[in-house]
Amino acid sequence: MDALEQDYAAVLLADHEPPCLSLYQPTYRHHPENRQNPTRFFNLVKELEASLRQKYGFRETGPLLAPFHALMEDQDFWKSTLDGLAVLRTADIFKVYRLQRPVAELAVAADSLHTKPLIRILQSADRFQVLGLDRHGIRLFEGNRDAVDEIEPAPGVPRTLVDALGPERDEPQRTNRVHSATVPGARTRHGTDVRQDKVANETARFFRAVDRAVEEHHSRPSAMPLLLAALPEHHHDFRAVSRNPFLMAEAIDVHPDDLSLETLRERAWQLVQPYYLQRLGDLTERFGAARSSGRGAGDLAEIAVAAAAGRIDTLLLEADRVIPGTFDAGTGTVAFGELEHPAVDDLLDDLGERALRAGGDVVIVPAERMPTDTGAAAIFRY
Repeated sequence: MDALEQDYAAVLLADHEPPCLSLYQPTYRHHPENRQNPTRFFNLVKELEASLRQKYGFRETGPLLAPFHALMEDQDFWKSTLDGLAVLRTADIFKVYRLQRPVAELAVAADSLHTKPLIRILQSADRFQVLGLDRHGIRLFEGNRDAVDEIEPAPGVPRTLVDALGPERDEPQRTNRVHSATVPGARTRHGTDVRQDKVANETARFFRAVDRAVEEHHSRPSAMPLLLAALPEHHHDFRAVSRNPFLMAEAIDVHPDDLSLETLRERAWQLVQPYYLQRLGDLTERFGAARSSGRGAGDLAEIAVAAAAGRIDTLLLEADRVIPGTFDAGTGTVAFGELEHPAVDDLLDDLGERALRAGGDVVIVPAERMPTDTGAAAIFRY
């Protein structure tokens, strides 16, 4: 399965020759509801085909749609869906992403890929990761306010103590007493003391290796807060060696083995939610101050001109809002249209992509927390 975070900047924000096909679908995880998933997918593929046929003949549309038809027949794929599905296709890529968040149904053929739902997933402030830890191994989870799922640690992350330290540490330990030389004032050391020291040393080395690897392969690439879920006796030892700036001060004092996924999500979200609300509040205040000083706007035409000039520092986009239209990246001119037209995409999506390509930040915001009613709010660099 394709990895969204690895693909987004280099692949999904790249320029592609049209037509570009984007399909989004909410999916069910469990039987019997998940039996609907292939049928709904089939209907969306038919919509893509109808849109393509307005401008292209079968010679062009056949090869573009072939991977969709193959995916439709992949029974193993449909047995393991999550809450949403994104499928993106151009002449040179075919990307399939299982999503933890439901998405609105959409099938569009346009001059560029429709990526705002994926921006929302990557840029939303409610995402987090959970590191389940004991001295023998780790489990890694990723979630948001709606769901949490276990994920595979990256290849460079040790999953067990043996992965980190090697098999030699498993040699049988002596339990007999060990005495120091008979020297006046010398302390007598017992075998149990030696064993405890060895265990403490191994634990510290394992936790340090896990901390470095999780930071390198998960925390920094995703910029998500990291919650530690472990028994209380392991919290102090892990924090003593951790240098991960994304590790939250708050923590879950139970190992994930003892929690259902839903309970893990609930407990994690209770800890992450205050940070999420604080971030959205800070962004709204920044936007208000910027607009009052002439360095912010909610008008789409004004935002488009600023996007074309690379002036956007931060762009807030309303989640699940679609405004059909086109954006001229050279002049900033916008024109509204219909999504059914093969050259028309979501205007908010195009503005977000342009801001990201120019080094700006894009944050997807729930409708009830948007500071404007236009679907967008921009803070300008100058």
